[in-house]
Amino acid sequence: MAFSLRIALICGLFVFFVLHCAHGDLTYSVEEELKHGSVIGNIAKDLGLDFGRLAARKARVEMEGTDKQYITINQKNGDVVVVGRIDREELCGEKPTCVLKFDLLLENPLELQRLSLQVQDINDNSPVFQKDVMKLEIRESAVKGARYRVTAAHDSDIGQNSVQSYVLNQNAHFVFNIQTSSSGSKYGELVLDKELDREDQNELRLLLTAVDGGSPPKSGTVVIHVTVLDANDNAPVFTESVYSARLPENSPINTPVVTVSATDADDGVNGEVTYEFSQLSDKAGKLFSIDQKSGVIFVTGDVDYEEGPRYEVMIEAKDGYGLTSEIKLIIDIIDVNDNAPVINLKSLSNPVPENAPPGTEVGIINVQDRDSEKNRQVRCSIQQNVPFKLVPSIKNYYSLVTTGQLDRELVSDYNITISATDEGSPPLSSSKTVQLSVADINDNPPVFEEQSYSAYVSENNKPGSTLCSVSARDPDWRQNGTVIYSLLPAEVNGASVSSYLSVNGDTGVIHAVRSFDYEQLRSFKVHVMARDNGSPPLSSNVTVSVFVSDVNDNSPQILYPAPEGSSFMTELVPKAAHGGSLVSKVIAVDADSGQNAWLSYQIVRSTDPGLFTIGVHSGEIRTQRDISESDSMKQNLIVAVKDNGQPSLSATCAMYLLISDNLAEVPELKDISYDDKNSKLTSYLIIALVCVSTFFLTFIIIVLGVRFCRRRKPRLLFDGAVAIPGAYLPPNYADVDGTGTLRSSYNYDAYLTTGSRTSDFKFVSSYNDNTLPADQTLKKSTSEFADVFGSCDSSPEVTDQNDNPPQVLYLVQTGGSVVAEMVPRSAEVGYLLTKVVAVDVDSGQNAWLSYKLQKATDRALFEVGLQNGEIRTIRQVTDKDAQTRWGQELSNMCTTTRCAGPLTPERVTVSSAELLVRTCW
Repeated sequence: MAFSLRIALICGLFVFFVLHCAHGDLTYSVEEELKHGSVIGNIAKDLGLDFGRLAARKARVEMEGTDKQYITINQKNGDVVVVGRIDREELCGEKPTCVLKFDLLLENPLELQRLSLQVQDINDNSPVFQKDVMKLEIRESAVKGARYRVTAAHDSDIGQNSVQSYVLNQNAHFVFNIQTSSSGSKYGELVLDKELDREDQNELRLLLTAVDGGSPPKSGTVVIHVTVLDANDNAPVFTESVYSARLPENSPINTPVVTVSATDADDGVNGEVTYEFSQLSDKAGKLFSIDQKSGVIFVTGDVDYEEGPRYEVMIEAKDGYGLTSEIKLIIDIIDVNDNAPVINLKSLSNPVPENAPPGTEVGIINVQDRDSEKNRQVRCSIQQNVPFKLVPSIKNYYSLVTTGQLDRELVSDYNITISATDEGSPPLSSSKTVQLSVADINDNPPVFEEQSYSAYVSENNKPGSTLCSVSARDPDWRQNGTVIYSLLPAEVNGASVSSYLSVNGDTGVIHAVRSFDYEQLRSFKVHVMARDNGSPPLSSNVTVSVFVSDVNDNSPQILYPAPEGSSFMTELVPKAAHGGSLVSKVIAVDADSGQNAWLSYQIVRSTDPGLFTIGVHSGEIRTQRDISESDSMKQNLIVAVKDNGQPSLSATCAMYLLISDNLAEVPELKDISYDDKNSKLTSYLIIALVCVSTFFLTFIIIVLGVRFCRRRKPRLLFDGAVAIPGAYLPPNYADVDGTGTLRSSYNYDAYLTTGSRTSDFKFVSSYNDNTLPADQTLKKSTSEFADVFGSCDSSPEVTDQNDNPPQVLYLVQTGGSVVAEMVPRSAEVGYLLTKVVAVDVDSGQNAWLSYKLQKATDRALFEVGLQNGEIRTIRQVTDKDAQTRWGQELSNMCTTTRCAGPLTPERVTVSSAELLVRTCW
């Protein structure tokens, strides 16, 4: 039998029942005092959860109203494990049922389950009497069957485990009976079975044992000391069968609760009644006391409704000789709204991603109020200026959800204030601040600080030099906001862009990889990409325009006449030329641009410094005065052409002029030379005078004969080949030696027309002895010249026609690109922007050029020099002009006119070039 009871007890410790309530709550029934580590259930199986995700979802249990932990969740397998002592008597006292309520919390996503634990009582407490010795006084005249109430034993267990029986040791006078009061409580009575005789025995000692119904049963004993008295007829009688009182909680100490009263019909000392507690709990013993004489019960401790809403105590009245009577006192505690609501944050998903959609649950809030009834009704609210709200869930629970789209770049952290107010009078409230961070999502691409960038670099720069820097900002956080720069693949002039530029991936600084040449590459564009380190990465691009500025690294190149060291060119000047007559023109170009290409002309050395002058900007050589007989027949000029760069570069050429009206006066070409010393100039003049004197008459006869034969037809004087070095020519020209890039070779032939006082030149296609008859080809030797001159009828007449349009040397357009120049906003009226340089391969007046502004965005801003091609401002640049990116667009027209007789135009040919002008700041 004992073995079977032991087996049943052991099994009972681990047997539990799993119940699913109507609301879906999970309930376990367990016995108290389970050992630490005991398993009472498995939530993964009972709730159908994936036990593999319990750890990821942070499964845990929390108990309402306390921080104590009695059970926990094994996140590996889902077992519910005991981790604290579960004592039903401590947790629930004498309540017939003991239920512990827990909250089961799961995150990702947030989920709340109610878990109830029904604690079953075990027989872990023995019956206990209030006193070890109980005194009882009985008169000897008491009759058989008289009853005397005995204070019952107290057992903290409930039900079958409480006191079930009493055993009185054997004696000759008393037996013990169990009685049940009107309230249902049990108490014991000593019943007199045999009359007492004081003379025979004046006192008795009885042993009373209280036994509970547990298995195995437990017991407690008390000694009853009975004193036999001579005479006493009546016991005290209470005025009421049951006393009750209502006491507000938080009543101050010494507050009277109730007064009990009992009367005794006896006189004198036998009728004096005293009062005392015969039975009360430990908790009640700390709160109340009784005045033994008056029967007034006072408050002696802190009365709290939440700690105990009702107390039941037994009060005993005793007269002077020990006769007693007992009555029950019930004290109900009145709830006062003395507890403010308590806000508990059960779960919080922190941080919350900024791309969480509206309605996302980010937290669970529990609100508790320990007061009762209306005082525990709570209203919960949240501040209005945050994108969150509280949504009621199960009882006293709220879900914290988003109401709008979050943006970490606008608000990265929220301090959410939650307020709770009860319905008491006056109402009490509390608040709690929840700190919530917003997790960054890579939702913002890098943004460059400027829409486009411009970099300016001078040509001949050093490789590795810094051009500019680009900067992009990404408002995202950490790696999502880290920006890396790179060049997008592209080609510049057929080469990879990486061979021209490089960019620092961290700083965005752009460096030149090579040295630039303005004459080869004036500008180009690259695209820089800014990419963040997010996943997936986001990027944006920006255009960087690189402008190569010109450096004066090219000397002027003289196209006509040929530079020193090449074959020379001779001009014939009529003796009758007046002051201002056009003798020749020096044509030069400069591969640089802007002011570096502005050329000026200067005669640095001449035979007669006062005879000829040259246009500073046009290069036209004119006579300063009328030619006189005393002027030397041979004039040698050294012309210097300088650009406007800093420092200035220059080139020189030699010009040989012959002053003569007829061929007889022309000396042999091979004798034409120039000596730097002035002493040799005099010798040449003397020789020339002697020659003129010697052959004067002969030349007069010859000239008259020629005029008579040819009348108005021009006579070929000599053939001089001018070689133009191809290395200095633009792509559309070449030299006669066949080493350049000209499409065909050109020879420079001089002609003298009847009645003309100037020398004309014409660029004609090259010819040899196979393309023209021998008698039409003029050789350079003196003997051949004389032979040809003597045969007048065999020389054909070849006159120039205006059959060649002007060729624009600058502004040069390559690959369809348009030349661009910069004009500062501070430019004054007359500011020189640039100069158009053009040549015409025709000769004489057919090669005279004039310039005209054919089309312009604003004609009131620029003008072009009619003769020199200089483009200048005619008013100041205003802010309105600078508002557009491509300030002005100019189209220049160059015209050449051949004149006959009184300068009547016969034919005009036109060439044009375009120029883009940008206003710079």
